[in-house]
Amino acid sequence: MEANTQIIDLQSLASGDILQLKTYHFQGKNGTKKAYIQANLHGAEIVGNAVIYELIEFFSNLNIEQIEGEIILVPMCNPVGANQRNLFFSTGRYSPYDGLNWNRIFWDYIHESPDLDTFVKFNINLSKEEIYHNYLTNIINNFSHKIKEINNSRSLPFSEHLRNVLQSLSLNANYVIDIHSSSVSAIDYIYSFDRRQKSTDYFLLEYSILMNKYDGNAFDEAFLNPWLVLEKKLNHEGRNITFDVEAWTLELGSGMRVKEESVKKGVRGIINYLTYKNILKLELIKPQNKTKFVLKNNLKHYYAPQGGIIRNRLQAGAKIQQGDTLYQLLTFEKKERKPTIIDIQSADQGIIYDVSTNDTVNQGEYILGIFPHV
Repeated sequence: MEANTQIIDLQSLASGDILQLKTYHFQGKNGTKKAYIQANLHGAEIVGNAVIYELIEFFSNLNIEQIEGEIILVPMCNPVGANQRNLFFSTGRYSPYDGLNWNRIFWDYIHESPDLDTFVKFNINLSKEEIYHNYLTNIINNFSHKIKEINNSRSLPFSEHLRNVLQSLSLNANYVIDIHSSSVSAIDYIYSFDRRQKSTDYFLLEYSILMNKYDGNAFDEAFLNPWLVLEKKLNHEGRNITFDVEAWTLELGSGMRVKEESVKKGVRGIINYLTYKNILKLELIKPQNKTKFVLKNNLKHYYAPQGGIIRNRLQAGAKIQQGDTLYQLLTFEKKERKPTIIDIQSADQGIIYDVSTNDTVNQGEYILGIFPHV
């Protein structure tokens, strides 16, 4: 089946040119579920565009009976970030207009301080489906009201406009998948949320960071947080409900590169997850191994104790024991008679999940991160 496409004008430039988004919609014959998948929110994190290309090719070869509901794909979801460049390097992690992280700009219904106590009081005895419908209606109505309040004369910052466009496409989805890469060099992993651990396995990735600490206003957090808060409220009142609403951030490969193995893992995992969720009518791959979870606030990060040049650094994926040498730091202190090399040893046991790509560092700059005890 062919995708239905839509062109969305995103930003009018001083030159008279217009930056646009192109969305790809696959609508099944039956079903009401909706999956939303986007890539390249951060400019240098390009691998997700290759994943979406492969997904478009795959879905185009399915027949209409093999898709239940709707799948929306948005490659290059942030063309401003994708086009931010400096010499040979892509940057695009922060907005050039206001300095905001492109993945910390999103609207969270909970920040509107909705009266959830009253909502729960009037909905506590309804069915799970009715509660879902009523709550989603509240979210959509609140978001729509904010859009209508925009004053054309005052307009709004571009980061808010981008936020509004992307969330207008995704707020009523059941499942959202935001494809990122490490800005440095990393293994493939996924961010997961509470009460969704079982679903994580079906992405067929070895490692996951479990979100027990929020940075705030990230795309996946802003989408799922209202539902997590409602679930806790209902559970407190004796209704143990988990809604069929999930959000994921896939971290595939490294910035500025398309690692084909990461593309294959992403495509395979997304297809399998959508099959598990009955959006695709295909043969399910049952996970042979459960995903290994690391709590977000247990991640261990290493920074340069002083300036210098890194040598013999262990790479992402290396398993380490406490006391192992992680890297050597060649220093050029002016007081020393000659340059010296310092061995930097690990304070943790685990696996290195990402490493910086610049071997020249100042004191306090990021070197690498470790998943402890996995």
